[in-house]
Amino acid sequence: MKRLALALICALALPAVSQAAAAPKPLYRDPVTDGAADVSIVFDQARREWVMFYTNRRATMKSPDPQDVAWVHATPIGMATSKDSKAWRYRGVARIPAACTGQTLWAPELYAEGGVYHMWLTVAPGVFHRWGEPGATARIVHLTSKDLKAWTCGDTLDLGSDRVIDASVAKVGGRYRLWYKDERQGSRIVAAESPDLVHWKTGGKPVVDMAAEGPKVFRWKGAWWMVADAWKGLIVLRSDDAETWTLQPTRLLEQPGGQPTDTAKGQHPDVVVSGGRAFLYYFVHQSNEPQAKTDPYYGQRTVIQVAELKEADGVLSVDREAPVEQGLAAPEPHP
Repeated sequence: MKRLALALICALALPAVSQAAAAPKPLYRDPVTDGAADVSIVFDQARREWVMFYTNRRATMKSPDPQDVAWVHATPIGMATSKDSKAWRYRGVARIPAACTGQTLWAPELYAEGGVYHMWLTVAPGVFHRWGEPGATARIVHLTSKDLKAWTCGDTLDLGSDRVIDASVAKVGGRYRLWYKDERQGSRIVAAESPDLVHWKTGGKPVVDMAAEGPKVFRWKGAWWMVADAWKGLIVLRSDDAETWTLQPTRLLEQPGGQPTDTAKGQHPDVVVSGGRAFLYYFVHQSNEPQAKTDPYYGQRTVIQVAELKEADGVLSVDREAPVEQGLAAPEPHP
């Protein structure tokens, strides 16, 4: 009887232990081509679960030419779901209409409002073998969905450039702003504004005079923040109005981590603010892992990690070694 009682107590305790467990490292890796990158996370109100959309790179592809970048082209958008934001399950690839997109899809940006999910996708016209080769243009396309499964084509954004990538969208006051990288402006991040998420007017002037990509803008701790990938860690900018930005002198995730799968700089962020906390999602190349010593292509592989942002005196920091023990808080159901 005592053994039975003890077993029952242990069984009842298991769910609590599971809930308290820290998010794993890596948080997620694509089970098919092992190249998950550029995540955007949104909450599915109907299914009461988190959905991760990501660039699904062909990281296991081995070209005889080490300079060939075809493996980051012909990429679909991968999907994974989670009830607790810590254990993620692969859900295949998103059903993106080919009519308004193309063969190469990058950097999804998800935004939900009024029962409609919006996605902005970077689309490259085909497969290219070198960065910047003739014809290697890129555009940003808007799509909408009611259920995060079936997507409807919207407009291709007219941003005054044929090489724009990596959208980030936020509502500022009663209008919407979109930040993106314009490779025709020295790979600077610039902004556009819209009253309705359809008609956009570009500002033209870069928000910061340095090259970067993958911006993510969010509201937290009484300020607007932008985190972006400068290829040597993530730059941080702060603003009171989401128009004029101040560059933080220190970068995030510039130094490699010490835990397996997290041993390179962090890249292309997403940030989810939940329960008063801010969670930073980023991808990491596997070039410093033991497998890369015998496989020269192993560094193409990328995994998704998560860490919690901290703010003190107007400065953001992150400790990638610290366990993330609490997951995202599910938003309240819509009335």
